[in-house]
Amino acid sequence: MVKERARILVVGGGYVGMYTALRLQHRMRPEIARGEVEITVVTPDPYMTYQPFLPEAAAGAISPRHVVVPLRRVLDRCRVITGEVTRIEHARRTAHLTTPATREKGGAETLTYDELVLAPGSVSRTLPVPGLVDYGIGFKTVEEAIGLRNHVIEQMDIASSTRDPAIRDAALTFVFVGGGYAGVEALAELEDMARYAARSYHNLTPEDMKWILVEASDRILPEVGEEMGRYALTQLRRRNIQVLLRTCLTSCADRVAVLSDGQRLPTRTLVWTAGVRPHPLLAATDLPRDDRGRLKCTAQLAVEGVEHAWSAGDAAAVPDVTAAGPGALTAPTAQHAVRQAKVLADNIAHALRGRPLRTYAHRYAGSVASLGLHKGVAQIRGHRLSGYPAWFLHRAYHLSRVPTVNRKVRVLAEWTLAGLFRREIVSLGSLEHPRAEFELAVRGKHPLDPRINPKGSS
Repeated sequence: MVKERARILVVGGGYVGMYTALRLQHRMRPEIARGEVEITVVTPDPYMTYQPFLPEAAAGAISPRHVVVPLRRVLDRCRVITGEVTRIEHARRTAHLTTPATREKGGAETLTYDELVLAPGSVSRTLPVPGLVDYGIGFKTVEEAIGLRNHVIEQMDIASSTRDPAIRDAALTFVFVGGGYAGVEALAELEDMARYAARSYHNLTPEDMKWILVEASDRILPEVGEEMGRYALTQLRRRNIQVLLRTCLTSCADRVAVLSDGQRLPTRTLVWTAGVRPHPLLAATDLPRDDRGRLKCTAQLAVEGVEHAWSAGDAAAVPDVTAAGPGALTAPTAQHAVRQAKVLADNIAHALRGRPLRTYAHRYAGSVASLGLHKGVAQIRGHRLSGYPAWFLHRAYHLSRVPTVNRKVRVLAEWTLAGLFRREIVSLGSLEHPRAEFELAVRGKHPLDPRINPKGSS
Protein backbone atom coordinates (compact mmCIF):
# COMPACT_ATOMS: atom_id res chain seq x y z
CA MET A 1 0.00 0.00 0.00
CA VAL A 2 1.19 3.51 -0.81
CA LYS A 3 1.25 5.58 2.37
CA GLU A 4 -0.17 8.67 0.65
CA ARG A 5 -1.13 9.85 -2.83
CA ALA A 6 1.94 10.05 -5.05
CA ARG A 7 2.32 12.14 -8.19
CA ILE A 8 5.11 10.76 -10.37
CA LEU A 9 6.51 13.06 -13.06
CA VAL A 10 8.50 11.43 -15.88
CA VAL A 11 10.42 13.96 -17.99
CA GLY A 12 11.29 12.47 -21.37
CA GLY A 13 9.66 9.90 -23.63
CA GLY A 14 12.74 8.04 -24.84
CA TYR A 15 14.03 4.65 -23.75
CA VAL A 16 14.17 5.44 -20.04
CA GLY A 17 11.05 7.59 -19.92
CA MET A 18 8.80 5.21 -21.83
CA TYR A 19 10.04 1.96 -20.28
CA THR A 20 9.94 3.40 -16.76
CA ALA A 21 6.38 4.65 -17.17
CA LEU A 22 5.34 1.40 -18.86
CA ARG A 23 6.68 -0.73 -16.01
CA LEU A 24 5.31 1.61 -13.35
CA GLN A 25 1.78 1.50 -14.76
CA HIS A 26 2.00 -2.30 -14.69
CA ARG A 27 3.59 -2.66 -11.25
CA MET A 28 1.34 -0.07 -9.61
CA ARG A 29 -1.90 -0.93 -11.36
CA PRO A 30 -3.91 -1.35 -8.11
CA GLU A 31 -2.69 1.99 -6.73
CA ILE A 32 -3.45 3.74 -10.03
CA ALA A 33 -6.95 2.25 -10.08
CA ARG A 34 -7.57 3.51 -6.54
CA GLY A 35 -6.27 6.98 -7.39
CA GLU A 36 -3.30 6.68 -5.03
CA VAL A 37 -0.71 7.05 -7.78
CA GLU A 38 -0.75 9.40 -10.77
CA ILE A 39 1.89 9.14 -13.51
CA THR A 40 2.50 12.10 -15.83
CA VAL A 41 4.88 11.89 -18.80
CA VAL A 42 6.09 15.14 -20.40
CA THR A 43 7.80 14.72 -23.76
CA PRO A 44 8.45 16.99 -26.78
CA ASP A 45 7.15 14.28 -29.14
CA PRO A 46 4.14 12.02 -28.51
CA TYR A 47 6.17 8.98 -29.53
CA MET A 48 9.33 7.08 -28.65
CA THR A 49 11.87 6.62 -31.44
CA TYR A 50 13.65 3.27 -31.63
CA GLN A 51 16.95 4.77 -32.79
CA PRO A 52 18.76 1.54 -33.84
CA PHE A 53 16.26 1.30 -36.71
CA LEU A 54 16.97 4.82 -38.03
CA PRO A 55 19.62 3.65 -40.56
CA GLU A 56 17.20 1.09 -42.02
CA ALA A 57 14.43 3.68 -42.10
CA ALA A 58 16.78 6.01 -43.98
CA ALA A 59 17.57 3.23 -46.46
CA GLY A 60 13.87 2.43 -46.97
CA ALA A 61 13.99 -1.04 -45.38
CA ILE A 62 11.51 0.01 -42.67
CA SER A 63 8.61 2.42 -42.86
CA PRO A 64 9.17 5.54 -40.70
CA ARG A 65 5.93 5.01 -38.78
CA HIS A 66 7.17 1.62 -37.59
CA VAL A 67 10.33 3.13 -36.08
CA VAL A 68 8.26 5.11 -33.58
CA VAL A 69 5.99 3.95 -30.75
CA PRO A 70 2.93 6.13 -29.95
CA LEU A 71 3.12 6.87 -26.23
CA ARG A 72 -0.56 7.47 -25.61
CA ARG A 73 -1.40 4.00 -26.90
CA VAL A 74 1.30 2.26 -24.90
CA LEU A 75 0.99 4.34 -21.72
CA ASP A 76 -2.78 4.12 -21.48
CA ARG A 77 -2.78 4.51 -17.67
CA CYS A 78 -0.53 7.56 -17.72
CA ARG A 79 -1.18 11.19 -18.51
CA VAL A 80 0.95 12.11 -21.52
CA ILE A 81 1.65 15.81 -22.12
CA THR A 82 3.26 16.93 -25.38
CA GLY A 83 5.52 19.72 -24.23
CA GLU A 84 9.00 20.61 -23.10
CA VAL A 85 10.21 21.07 -19.54
CA THR A 86 12.37 24.19 -19.40
CA ARG A 87 13.29 24.34 -15.70
CA ILE A 88 13.01 22.17 -12.60
CA GLU A 89 13.01 23.38 -9.01
CA HIS A 90 13.25 20.11 -7.16
CA ALA A 91 13.48 21.79 -3.76
CA ARG A 92 9.92 23.03 -4.43
CA ARG A 93 8.90 19.89 -6.37
CA THR A 94 7.99 22.06 -9.34
CA ALA A 95 8.60 21.70 -13.08
CA HIS A 96 8.12 24.56 -15.53
CA LEU A 97 7.09 23.59 -19.05
CA THR A 98 5.81 24.90 -22.34
CA THR A 99 3.23 23.19 -24.52
CA PRO A 100 2.02 23.95 -28.06
CA ALA A 101 -0.87 25.90 -26.54
CA THR A 102 1.24 27.98 -24.16
CA ARG A 103 3.84 28.69 -26.85
CA GLU A 104 1.18 30.33 -29.01
CA LYS A 105 0.43 32.71 -26.15
CA GLY A 106 4.08 33.16 -25.20
CA GLY A 107 3.54 31.76 -21.70
CA ALA A 108 4.34 28.67 -19.66
CA GLU A 109 2.78 26.46 -17.02
CA THR A 110 3.95 24.57 -13.95
CA LEU A 111 3.51 21.05 -12.66
CA THR A 112 3.99 19.89 -9.09
CA TYR A 113 5.09 16.38 -8.27
CA ASP A 114 6.20 14.07 -5.47
CA GLU A 115 8.59 11.78 -7.37
CA LEU A 116 10.71 12.94 -10.30
CA VAL A 117 12.16 10.76 -13.07
CA LEU A 118 14.47 12.96 -15.12
CA ALA A 119 15.27 11.25 -18.41
CA PRO A 120 15.46 13.85 -21.20
CA GLY A 121 18.20 11.85 -22.95
CA SER A 122 20.91 13.60 -24.93
CA VAL A 123 21.38 15.97 -27.85
CA SER A 124 23.93 15.99 -30.65
CA ARG A 125 27.40 17.10 -29.60
CA THR A 126 28.52 19.79 -31.97
CA LEU A 127 31.68 21.85 -32.36
CA PRO A 128 32.11 25.44 -33.56
CA VAL A 129 32.82 24.36 -37.13
CA PRO A 130 32.22 27.14 -39.69
CA GLY A 131 29.24 26.32 -41.89
CA LEU A 132 27.99 23.42 -39.76
CA VAL A 133 24.81 25.18 -38.72
CA ASP A 134 24.02 26.03 -42.35
CA TYR A 135 24.86 22.78 -44.12
CA GLY A 136 25.19 20.04 -41.51
CA ILE A 137 22.59 17.25 -41.30
CA GLY A 138 21.96 15.43 -38.02
CA PHE A 139 20.99 11.79 -37.60
CA LYS A 140 19.22 11.41 -34.28
CA THR A 141 15.50 11.60 -35.09
CA VAL A 142 13.21 9.83 -37.54
CA GLU A 143 12.57 13.16 -39.27
CA GLU A 144 16.31 13.59 -39.86
CA ALA A 145 16.64 10.01 -41.14
CA ILE A 146 13.85 10.39 -43.70
CA GLY A 147 15.07 13.87 -44.62
CA LEU A 148 18.54 12.44 -45.27
CA ARG A 149 17.13 9.67 -47.46
CA ASN A 150 15.21 12.23 -49.54
CA HIS A 151 18.31 14.42 -49.70
CA VAL A 152 20.58 11.64 -50.98
CA ILE A 153 18.15 10.66 -53.74
CA GLU A 154 17.67 14.33 -54.60
CA GLN A 155 21.44 14.72 -55.02
CA MET A 156 21.45 11.78 -57.42
CA ASP A 157 18.66 13.49 -59.38
CA ILE A 158 20.70 16.72 -59.52
CA ALA A 159 23.82 14.88 -60.68
CA SER A 160 21.87 13.05 -63.35
CA SER A 161 20.28 16.18 -64.76
CA THR A 162 23.25 18.58 -64.82
CA ARG A 163 26.05 19.02 -67.34
CA ASP A 164 28.18 21.03 -64.92
CA PRO A 165 30.95 18.69 -63.67
CA ALA A 166 31.49 20.76 -60.50
CA ILE A 167 27.82 20.53 -59.47
CA ARG A 168 27.74 16.84 -60.36
CA ASP A 169 30.86 16.07 -58.32
CA ALA A 170 29.58 17.98 -55.27
CA ALA A 171 26.18 16.29 -55.49
CA LEU A 172 27.76 12.83 -55.57
CA THR A 173 30.14 13.43 -52.65
CA PHE A 174 28.71 12.32 -49.30
CA VAL A 175 30.69 13.13 -46.15
CA PHE A 176 29.86 11.58 -42.75
CA VAL A 177 31.58 12.83 -39.59
CA GLY A 178 31.76 10.36 -36.70
CA GLY A 179 32.73 6.68 -36.72
CA GLY A 180 30.43 5.37 -34.00
CA TYR A 181 27.27 3.35 -34.42
CA ALA A 182 25.20 6.16 -35.93
CA GLY A 183 27.78 7.30 -38.47
CA VAL A 184 28.93 3.88 -39.67
CA GLU A 185 25.46 2.31 -39.88
CA ALA A 186 23.90 5.35 -41.55
CA LEU A 187 26.68 5.60 -44.13
CA ALA A 188 26.68 1.84 -44.83
CA GLU A 189 22.90 1.60 -45.27
CA LEU A 190 22.64 4.72 -47.43
CA GLU A 191 25.60 3.72 -49.61
CA ASP A 192 23.91 0.35 -50.12
CA MET A 193 20.66 2.10 -51.05
CA ALA A 194 22.37 4.57 -53.40
CA ARG A 195 24.30 1.77 -55.09
CA TYR A 196 20.99 0.03 -55.80
CA ALA A 197 19.29 3.28 -56.87
CA ALA A 198 22.05 3.99 -59.39
CA ARG A 199 20.64 1.17 -61.55
CA SER A 200 17.67 3.41 -62.34
CA TYR A 201 19.83 6.25 -63.73
CA HIS A 202 21.12 5.99 -67.28
CA ASN A 203 24.14 8.20 -66.62
CA LEU A 204 25.11 7.29 -63.02
CA THR A 205 27.15 4.39 -61.69
CA PRO A 206 28.16 3.50 -58.11
CA GLU A 207 31.74 4.38 -59.01
CA ASP A 208 30.67 7.99 -59.69
CA MET A 209 29.79 8.47 -56.02
CA LYS A 210 32.24 9.31 -53.26
CA TRP A 211 31.40 8.17 -49.73
CA ILE A 212 33.72 9.50 -47.04
CA LEU A 213 33.76 8.74 -43.30
CA VAL A 214 35.76 11.15 -41.12
CA GLU A 215 36.77 9.95 -37.64
CA ALA A 216 38.96 11.82 -35.17
CA SER A 217 40.24 8.72 -33.34
CA ASP A 218 42.31 5.84 -34.69
CA ARG A 219 39.41 3.35 -35.00
CA ILE A 220 35.72 3.03 -35.84
CA LEU A 221 32.97 1.22 -33.94
CA PRO A 222 34.84 1.02 -30.62
CA GLU A 223 31.71 -0.61 -29.13
CA VAL A 224 32.28 -3.92 -31.00
CA GLY A 225 35.92 -4.34 -30.02
CA GLU A 226 39.20 -3.65 -31.77
CA GLU A 227 39.24 -6.75 -33.98
CA MET A 228 35.67 -6.33 -35.23
CA GLY A 229 36.32 -2.63 -35.70
CA ARG A 230 39.23 -3.46 -37.99
CA TYR A 231 37.05 -5.92 -39.90
CA ALA A 232 34.36 -3.26 -40.37
CA LEU A 233 37.02 -0.82 -41.57
CA THR A 234 38.28 -3.34 -44.13
CA GLN A 235 34.77 -4.09 -45.39
CA LEU A 236 33.93 -0.42 -45.85
CA ARG A 237 37.14 0.25 -47.74
CA ARG A 238 36.49 -2.73 -50.01
CA ARG A 239 33.31 -0.94 -51.06
CA ASN A 240 35.43 2.08 -52.09
CA ILE A 241 34.29 4.02 -49.04
CA GLN A 242 37.06 6.34 -47.86
CA VAL A 243 37.57 6.04 -44.11
CA LEU A 244 39.82 8.82 -42.83
CA LEU A 245 41.08 8.11 -39.30
CA ARG A 246 42.77 10.68 -37.03
CA THR A 247 41.07 13.34 -39.14
CA CYS A 248 38.73 16.18 -38.16
CA LEU A 249 36.37 18.46 -39.99
CA THR A 250 37.61 22.04 -39.67
CA SER A 251 35.07 23.81 -41.89
CA CYS A 252 32.15 23.19 -44.19
CA ALA A 253 31.45 26.77 -45.20
CA ASP A 254 30.26 27.38 -48.76
CA ARG A 255 29.52 23.65 -49.17
CA VAL A 256 33.21 22.72 -49.03
CA ALA A 257 34.31 20.21 -46.38
CA VAL A 258 37.80 21.16 -45.22
CA LEU A 259 39.59 18.42 -43.29
CA SER A 260 42.48 18.60 -40.86
CA ASP A 261 44.71 16.70 -43.31
CA GLY A 262 44.34 19.55 -45.82
CA GLN A 263 41.74 17.98 -48.11
CA ARG A 264 39.01 20.21 -49.54
CA LEU A 265 35.91 18.32 -50.64
CA PRO A 266 33.11 20.19 -52.42
CA THR A 267 29.96 18.46 -51.17
CA ARG A 268 26.26 19.08 -50.85
CA THR A 269 25.89 16.42 -48.13
CA LEU A 270 27.56 16.59 -44.72
CA VAL A 271 26.13 14.32 -42.02
CA TRP A 272 27.19 15.03 -38.43
CA THR A 273 27.14 12.02 -36.08
CA ALA A 274 30.11 12.92 -33.85
CA GLY A 275 28.64 11.89 -30.51
CA VAL A 276 26.12 13.25 -28.04
CA ARG A 277 26.08 15.39 -24.92
CA PRO A 278 23.68 15.63 -21.95
CA HIS A 279 20.43 17.45 -22.53
CA PRO A 280 20.60 21.20 -21.71
CA LEU A 281 17.66 20.77 -19.32
CA LEU A 282 19.99 19.20 -16.76
CA ALA A 283 21.74 22.55 -16.34
CA ALA A 284 18.36 24.17 -15.59
CA THR A 285 17.80 22.12 -12.44
CA ASP A 286 18.99 22.29 -8.83
CA LEU A 287 20.22 18.69 -8.94
CA PRO A 288 23.91 17.66 -8.61
CA ARG A 289 25.85 16.98 -11.82
CA ASP A 290 29.27 15.56 -12.65
CA ASP A 291 32.00 17.24 -14.71
CA ARG A 292 30.39 16.01 -17.95
CA GLY A 293 27.04 17.57 -17.09
CA ARG A 294 25.23 14.33 -16.21
CA LEU A 295 23.26 13.79 -13.01
CA LYS A 296 25.19 12.10 -10.23
CA CYS A 297 23.32 8.91 -9.43
CA THR A 298 23.65 5.98 -7.05
CA ALA A 299 23.66 2.34 -8.11
CA GLN A 300 19.96 2.33 -7.15
CA LEU A 301 19.38 5.03 -9.83
CA ALA A 302 18.44 7.72 -7.31
CA VAL A 303 20.01 11.15 -7.74
CA GLU A 304 22.90 11.31 -5.29
CA GLY A 305 22.17 13.17 -2.07
CA VAL A 306 18.63 14.10 -3.11
CA GLU A 307 15.37 12.49 -2.09
CA HIS A 308 12.53 11.66 -4.51
CA ALA A 309 14.62 12.25 -7.65
CA TRP A 310 15.65 9.48 -10.06
CA SER A 311 17.44 9.20 -13.38
CA ALA A 312 19.00 6.74 -15.84
CA GLY A 313 20.25 6.50 -19.41
CA ASP A 314 22.22 9.23 -21.18
CA ALA A 315 21.31 11.84 -18.56
CA ALA A 316 22.73 9.87 -15.63
CA ALA A 317 26.20 8.98 -14.39
CA VAL A 318 25.44 5.53 -12.93
CA PRO A 319 28.15 3.52 -11.10
CA ASP A 320 29.05 0.24 -12.79
CA VAL A 321 29.10 -2.23 -9.90
CA THR A 322 30.25 -5.04 -12.24
CA ALA A 323 33.50 -3.25 -13.14
CA ALA A 324 36.73 -4.27 -11.46
CA GLY A 325 38.04 -0.79 -10.67
CA PRO A 326 36.42 1.95 -8.61
CA GLY A 327 34.78 4.96 -10.24
CA ALA A 328 33.62 3.09 -13.35
CA LEU A 329 30.34 4.24 -14.90
CA THR A 330 27.88 2.41 -17.14
CA ALA A 331 28.14 3.27 -20.84
CA PRO A 332 25.44 5.55 -22.31
CA THR A 333 23.99 2.81 -24.53
CA ALA A 334 20.45 1.67 -25.31
CA GLN A 335 21.29 -1.70 -23.79
CA HIS A 336 21.90 -0.13 -20.39
CA ALA A 337 19.06 2.41 -20.70
CA VAL A 338 16.36 -0.23 -21.22
CA ARG A 339 17.60 -2.37 -18.33
CA GLN A 340 18.08 0.61 -16.03
CA ALA A 341 14.51 1.72 -16.70
CA LYS A 342 13.16 -1.56 -15.32
CA VAL A 343 15.20 -1.28 -12.12
CA LEU A 344 14.28 2.40 -11.83
CA ALA A 345 10.55 1.67 -12.05
CA ASP A 346 10.86 -1.14 -9.51
CA ASN A 347 12.76 1.08 -7.09
CA ILE A 348 10.16 3.84 -7.27
CA ALA A 349 7.44 1.28 -6.54
CA HIS A 350 9.52 -0.16 -3.68
CA ALA A 351 10.18 3.31 -2.25
CA LEU A 352 6.48 4.16 -2.28
CA ARG A 353 5.65 0.84 -0.62
CA GLY A 354 8.44 1.08 1.95
CA ARG A 355 10.51 -1.82 0.56
CA PRO A 356 14.30 -2.12 0.02
CA LEU A 357 15.72 -0.80 -3.24
CA ARG A 358 17.44 -2.88 -5.91
CA THR A 359 20.97 -2.24 -7.19
CA TYR A 360 21.48 -1.95 -10.93
CA ALA A 361 24.07 -4.50 -12.06
CA HIS A 362 24.32 -5.61 -15.66
CA ARG A 363 27.43 -6.99 -17.29
CA TYR A 364 27.82 -5.81 -20.88
CA ALA A 365 26.72 -8.70 -23.13
CA GLY A 366 28.11 -7.48 -26.45
CA SER A 367 27.36 -5.36 -29.51
CA VAL A 368 25.99 -5.76 -33.01
CA ALA A 369 26.26 -3.39 -35.96
CA SER A 370 24.91 -3.42 -39.50
CA LEU A 371 27.09 -2.56 -42.49
CA GLY A 372 24.28 -2.61 -45.02
CA LEU A 373 22.09 -5.35 -46.46
CA HIS A 374 23.39 -8.82 -45.48
CA LYS A 375 26.55 -7.33 -43.96
CA GLY A 376 27.43 -6.73 -40.32
CA VAL A 377 29.75 -7.26 -37.36
CA ALA A 378 28.99 -8.56 -33.88
CA GLN A 379 30.73 -9.41 -30.63
CA ILE A 380 28.57 -11.43 -28.24
CA ARG A 381 30.00 -12.74 -24.96
CA GLY A 382 33.47 -13.04 -26.43
CA HIS A 383 32.32 -14.58 -29.71
CA ARG A 384 32.95 -12.64 -32.92
CA LEU A 385 30.72 -12.82 -35.97
CA SER A 386 30.85 -11.04 -39.31
CA GLY A 387 29.03 -10.91 -42.62
CA TYR A 388 25.57 -12.45 -42.98
CA PRO A 389 25.42 -14.15 -39.53
CA ALA A 390 26.22 -10.86 -37.79
CA TRP A 391 23.68 -8.99 -39.93
CA PHE A 392 21.00 -11.58 -39.12
CA LEU A 393 21.85 -11.40 -35.42
CA HIS A 394 21.65 -7.59 -35.58
CA ARG A 395 18.12 -7.78 -36.97
CA ALA A 396 17.03 -10.53 -34.59
CA TYR A 397 18.32 -8.69 -31.53
CA HIS A 398 16.69 -5.38 -32.37
CA LEU A 399 13.44 -7.05 -33.42
CA SER A 400 13.31 -8.60 -29.95
CA ARG A 401 13.94 -5.21 -28.33
CA VAL A 402 11.60 -2.95 -30.29
CA PRO A 403 8.57 -2.22 -28.04
CA THR A 404 5.10 -3.77 -28.52
CA VAL A 405 4.06 -6.89 -30.42
CA ASN A 406 2.36 -4.64 -32.97
CA ARG A 407 5.68 -3.05 -33.96
CA LYS A 408 7.53 -6.39 -34.02
CA VAL A 409 5.01 -7.93 -36.43
CA ARG A 410 4.95 -4.87 -38.71
CA VAL A 411 8.75 -4.64 -38.90
CA LEU A 412 9.07 -8.39 -39.56
CA ALA A 413 6.43 -8.15 -42.30
CA GLU A 414 8.31 -5.27 -43.95
CA TRP A 415 11.58 -7.19 -43.86
CA THR A 416 9.86 -10.21 -45.40
CA LEU A 417 8.29 -8.18 -48.19
CA ALA A 418 11.59 -6.39 -48.83
CA GLY A 419 13.16 -9.79 -49.46
CA LEU A 420 10.51 -10.67 -52.03
CA PHE A 421 10.28 -7.39 -53.96
CA ARG A 422 12.59 -4.65 -55.17
CA ARG A 423 13.43 -1.65 -53.05
CA GLU A 424 11.29 1.47 -53.41
CA ILE A 425 13.67 4.26 -54.38
CA VAL A 426 11.86 7.57 -54.44
CA SER A 427 12.45 10.98 -52.90
CA LEU A 428 9.52 12.64 -51.14
CA GLY A 429 11.35 15.83 -50.27
CA SER A 430 8.16 17.86 -50.71
CA LEU A 431 6.92 16.29 -47.46
CA GLU A 432 9.25 18.67 -45.64
CA HIS A 433 7.43 21.65 -47.20
CA PRO A 434 3.88 20.37 -47.78
CA ARG A 435 2.34 23.82 -48.32
CA ALA A 436 4.91 25.10 -50.82
CA GLU A 437 2.93 24.20 -53.97
CA PHE A 438 -0.31 25.61 -52.58
CA GLU A 439 1.38 28.84 -51.50
CA LEU A 440 2.75 29.35 -55.01
CA ALA A 441 -0.72 28.88 -56.44
CA VAL A 442 -2.35 31.26 -53.96
CA ARG A 443 0.26 33.97 -54.53
CA GLY A 444 0.20 33.49 -58.28
CA LYS A 445 3.94 32.87 -58.43
CA HIS A 446 4.05 29.54 -60.23
CA PRO A 447 6.41 29.91 -63.23
CA LEU A 448 3.81 28.42 -65.59
CA ASP A 449 0.94 30.48 -64.18
CA PRO A 450 -0.64 32.48 -67.08
CA ARG A 451 -1.03 35.43 -64.73
CA ILE A 452 2.77 35.70 -64.64
CA ASN A 453 3.90 34.19 -67.90
CA PRO A 454 1.13 34.26 -70.55
CA LYS A 455 3.41 32.55 -73.06
CA GLY A 456 3.73 29.56 -70.71
CA SER A 457 0.01 28.84 -70.80
CA SER A 458 -1.62 26.56 -73.31
